[in-house]
Amino acid sequence: MRLASLGCFLFAFWLLLSGHYTGLLITFGVLTCLGILALAHRMKIVDEEGHPIHLAIGGLTYWPWLAWEIAKSACNVTRLILDPKLPISPTLVTVKASQKTRIGVNIYANSITLTPGTISVDVEANTISVHAITAHGSEELMEGTMDRRVSVLEGRT
Repeated sequence: MRLASLGCFLFAFWLLLSGHYTGLLITFGVLTCLGILALAHRMKIVDEEGHPIHLAIGGLTYWPWLAWEIAKSACNVTRLILDPKLPISPTLVTVKASQKTRIGVNIYANSITLTPGTISVDVEANTISVHAITAHGSEELMEGTMDRRVSVLEGRT
C-alpha cells in the first residue's frame, strides 16, 4: 500500500512540475516513476519513515496550526528586533518529547526550529535541547501545546 501511495505521489508531482500532457511524455513519466519505485523498494526505504503516508490525515489539522504558530512567532520576533531596547533574554531549555516514534520526535524538533525565536540545538532519545530568544518563548514551549499537537499528528491522543 505504501509503495502504491508513493507511486501516485511521485507521478502527481511529476505531472505538476512537467506541465506537458502528451501521450509520450506521460508514458516517460510513468516509466520514470516505476523505475524510482523499483529502486526505492530495492533500497528498502519505502517504510514508515521514508514515506509517512499515515500522517496525512493528522497533517490536515497540524500543518495549518503550525503555519499559524510560525506567523505569530515571526510577528513577535519582528517586534523584538524593532524595539530599540532589544528586550531579549536568550534561554536554553530542555524539553521532553512524548512522541513514541523517531519520526514523531523529528517532527517535534523541526517544528520547534521552524518557529522563529526558537531552535532545536540537540536531540537525544526523547529529550530536545532548545535555544529560545526570550524566556517567554521557552515558557510557551514548556507548556507542551506543540508536543501534544505532534502526538495527535503521530496518532496518539
